[in-house]
Amino acid sequence: MRIVVAPDSFKGTATAASVAAAIADGWRAERPDDDLVVVPMADGGEGTLDAFAAAFPDAVLQPLTVTGPAGDPVDAAWLHLPDGRGVVELAATSGLPLLGGHLLPDTATSRGFGEAIAAALDAGVTGLVLGIGGSASTDGGASVLDVIGGRTLPRDGVTVLTDVTSPLLGPSGAAAVFGAQKGVTPDRVAEFDARLSAFAARFPHVDPSTPGAGAAGGVGFGLLAWGATLVRGADGIAEVLGLPTLLVGADVVVTGEGRFDGQSAAGKVVSVVRELAGRHAPDARTVLVAGAIEAPLDAFAAAASLTVIATQTTGEPDDALRDPLRFAAIAGTRLARMS
Repeated sequence: MRIVVAPDSFKGTATAASVAAAIADGWRAERPDDDLVVVPMADGGEGTLDAFAAAFPDAVLQPLTVTGPAGDPVDAAWLHLPDGRGVVELAATSGLPLLGGHLLPDTATSRGFGEAIAAALDAGVTGLVLGIGGSASTDGGASVLDVIGGRTLPRDGVTVLTDVTSPLLGPSGAAAVFGAQKGVTPDRVAEFDARLSAFAARFPHVDPSTPGAGAAGGVGFGLLAWGATLVRGADGIAEVLGLPTLLVGADVVVTGEGRFDGQSAAGKVVSVVRELAGRHAPDARTVLVAGAIEAPLDAFAAAASLTVIATQTTGEPDDALRDPLRFAAIAGTRLARMS
């Protein structure tokens, strides 16, 4: 059998590469003769640099120190691709995990992301690919524009990989949907939404209802104002990695993420892998491995005849979340037994 393993990272606990390897190892323990194709995925958030580095072995990682989301120095890097483009990942420069659990809804900044972009521009990149998942702030990208706003876009343009389709404002916007994870309490959502609205008014040529404008606390909007183009991140990365071609002839397609929730079906890695499998491997069984499941699976599963096995179903849910690689391997073995 041909098995394609294409998970996202289990954010904050395990990289996509390590999760994919664990699932594959578990599968091989049960069916060592199967053909396993391991394709670690990302959607513009954590793991974006790793995905591009895997796709372009000759790419060069460029270390630098930037302003972290709390204002302290953070060691980060951007990736210089062989074709001259630069890849910058917001999660690595201004991401929520960099706060260490101490949320700063009023003061968290994405300035470091802008500093990494500026460093890539100073190095003469021909274009930029920017992954904007996982932001710690809700400032509409103002802190990013403070650094790069006066700079000219590179000649090959700027492509922004986003993992959400939310607009900037309103009940499905940056503050309402994602503010809570950044420390915005329900009674302050309207306040933050008003701040974003006032910021957006400075750029009348940019439509704040553009899908993805609300990504990363509104960094998507800020980058639109700079002149960038937003694309669905997992689609772009899947194309770079050649996933559509690798899926052809697959018997089983395994995808996964740390926490399957209400956002998972809206352009996240698991939904994109499911869609691509439906087009390029229509006879394959599609499988989801997750550390926790917090949203109904009915519609998602029916759309792809999805089989679901959660690592939490091993009987030790707390351990599954603390030790995801062990349980990803267990899931891989169980899936192989089912095949």
